[in-house]
Order: sequence, then C-alpha cells, then structure tokens
Amino acid sequence: MTDKPRVILSGFADEATSDKNAVEQFAVYAALGLQYYSIRFINVGEGVKNVMKLTTPEIQEIRRLQDEYGINVSSIGSPIGKIKLKDVNDGTSNSYIPFEHYLKNDVQKACELAHAFETKLIRGFSFYHPKGDAPTKYVSQAADHVGQITEICHRHDLTFGLEVEANLVGQNGVILAEIYKQVNHPALTLIFDGANLVMQGYNESETAEQYRAMKPGLGWFHVKDYVAQTRKKGGHVDEESQAEFVPCDLGVSGYEASFRDFAAILPQVESRLKQRGIPGVFVDLEPHLKGGGQFGGFSGPDGTGVALRSLCRVLDRVGIDYHLRDFDDIRATRGF
Repeated sequence: MTDKPRVILSGFADEATSDKNAVEQFAVYAALGLQYYSIRFINVGEGVKNVMKLTTPEIQEIRRLQDEYGINVSSIGSPIGKIKLKDVNDGTSNSYIPFEHYLKNDVQKACELAHAFETKLIRGFSFYHPKGDAPTKYVSQAADHVGQITEICHRHDLTFGLEVEANLVGQNGVILAEIYKQVNHPALTLIFDGANLVMQGYNESETAEQYRAMKPGLGWFHVKDYVAQTRKKGGHVDEESQAEFVPCDLGVSGYEASFRDFAAILPQVESRLKQRGIPGVFVDLEPHLKGGGQFGGFSGPDGTGVALRSLCRVLDRVGIDYHLRDFDDIRATRGF
C-alpha cells in the first residue's frame, strides 16, 4: 500500500491563552499532541511581547521551556511586510518605515530570530498600499520589496512565506501569485488562508479559484475558517470587526476541497521544501474562534482543541496523514 502524503501540524500557540503565557501555550499544545508551533506573541515574565521584541534572556528561557515540553518552532510568525509602501496619510494607523532601514533592522532581526529558534521559515506579508487605491497599481513595488526580503532570507539559508491577507497588496490569490511570479526566487513560498479571503467577500467557489492561482507557489497553510460573508469584494476591511470565525469543517473557505487537491502535489512540494532544510509542509492552526484582528487572535485552550479536531477530520477525509504525539514520543522525552 502506498503511504499517504503527510503534513506537519503546527499553529499559533499564543491563541491558546489570553495572557500569552509561555508555559500555558506549551502545556496546551503538548496536551493536544502538537510538537510544533509558530511563535508570534509570548509572555515569559516581562509582559506580552511580539517575537520581534524578545531579548536574549527571554529567548533562552523560551528555548528551555520548549525543551521541557518537547516542542519546536515551525516558523517565526513575524509581522514583516505589514507596513506602508508609501509615506502617505491614508487614514489608517499602519506605520511607514524607510525600506533600507527596514531591511537592515527588522528583516535582519527576523533572520536572527529564526536561527535562535532553529527554524527555516519566516512568515510575512506583501505591504499596505494606500487605502482607497487599487492594489494592482502597486504589485511591482511590492514584488521589489518582497524580493529583497527574500534574498536576505536566502543568504541566511531561510525561506520567506508570503501570506494572503486583506488590505495588503497581495490581498487575494491572483495578486499574490503575480508577486510570486515577479520575485521568482527559490526562497519564497506562498501561504494559503481561506478565511482571509472569505472575510473580504469571496464565496466558496471564488475562494477555490484564489487557491488555484496560488497553487504553483504554495508551500504552507494557515487554517482558520469563516461563515458566508455578504460584503462586496474590494475596498478596505475592518479586520478588528470580523467575528464569524469557525472551525475549518464548518465554514465556506473550502479547506476540504483545497486539501484534497493539494494532496496530489504534496510529495513534490515536500521534496522542494526539504531541499531547503525544511522538515515538510506545515499546516498552522490560527483559528480565531473567540476573536481575531490585524495582528493576532484568541481561541482559548478549548477553542484550540476544537479547531485541531476539526482540522484532523478534514485531513482524514481527504487522505492526508499527520502526526500527533504518542507513547513512544513521551518515552523518548523521559529518556526511557
């Protein structure tokens, strides 16, 4: 019998606890059987910090706790690319940072963090175009910026993952795929997130079209889902007002169809990623079941468990394998 194609389950562990406490994040993930997490917001005693703001002692303490709970970082959940392309007042609170400064500071910091946490992946975005303008006007500039970030990641032996998300230049799969095409770099991969499309007004068939557009560059999935959205596509989305997130077998993002289609190419994608030192294709839980916004979300330990079981049911139905901890893993951590 042929082995099933396989993904690696991961997730944004900060969604599991309201105060982002590191011990609670890791305890919930260990109890659910997860061995990987994407680090985004975390509290190791000095208050909640974005991963980009961590000090060396905090990184060392997180590494110690990771060893204690048998958990590893799948990706740096950075906000790289969530700044303005243009220094204009467009009515948003998004910041503008001169790009050369950004490369030398924020992007370099993200790469250093990836090495500190022994991951090969950095999650990022495609920059904010001026609110009210058509994103297509800024594809070339966004691609230029993403290309420079990707090259720096490549020099660090890392891979940059570009996520589809509202209000950015790459707000849908077609535009993100065009950015990917223009960058044309082996250190760039795309991240599909169905809810980030549905919340913009895409229906299930339209979301499937956006998935297909991204498919040639896909290397990663974020999993959160959304109920049917009646808003007209296009225009600015108030991310903080979005509240209809659901597990991935209850929404209209079409994860089952996307995963069933992706299963056919998963071995080839896995091989490509492994050539870059990445252990496989990560599927990151980011459920937002109790709320979400521009820079994060919350699901609680119960919501995280519900979301994981939903994802496992979908993967089971489409014939994609995945790993959860078993007794052999526990024995290994205890030195049996």
